[in-house]
This record gives sequence, structure tokens and C-alpha cells, in this order.
Amino acid sequence: MRVLIIFSMALAVSSLATLGVQAATSDESYNKAGCVACHLKDKKLLGPSFKDVAAKYKGQGDVVAKLAEKVRKGGVGVYGPIPMPANPVEKINDADLKALVEFMLKTP
Repeated sequence: MRVLIIFSMALAVSSLATLGVQAATSDESYNKAGCVACHLKDKKLLGPSFKDVAAKYKGQGDVVAKLAEKVRKGGVGVYGPIPMPANPVEKINDADLKALVEFMLKTP
């Protein structure tokens, strides 16, 4: 009985720990990182839409890593003169950034 109680407690603690480290959904990352201030999913705002980015990079090789680096470092000139600021890890972690770029590239 004692082993069962200890096992149940360990299982509960590990379940709670797992819940705390789950990656955010793409929509949560999009909003939390502030992407929504300049990018819409289906039309241009200040920056290109997700749809336009997906079309531009369609079929290219390891584009996820390339775009994640661009988002992380920021830049200017690819879509016009308005610069995109850098997005540090404090704003969006690597896992969420990768998931967001993958989501963006799947935007129809």
C-alpha cells in the first residue's frame, strides 16, 4: 500500500512538472512575442503576412532554421524599408519560435 501511495504521488508530481514545460501554441506565441503588432496571417500590415512569407519560401530547403534566425536577429530590406526588430529568447524561446515559423510556413 505504501509503495502505491508513493508511486501515485511521484506520478502526480511528474504530471504537474510536464504541464509546466509544455510549449505554447502558435497563436499564443504569435500574440505573446508581439508578432501581431506587425504581421497578420492573411494580409500585409507593417510586415508581410504569414501567407506571403509561406509563398516566398515554399519548397526551399532548411528554411525553418533560416527564418528562425532572421526572426531572432531582426533585419530589413527583404520586404521593404521597415526594419523588423530582433526577438530575443526572453521574448520567445527557441522551441516556440521554431513552432511559430513552421506554422507560418504552412499558412495557405
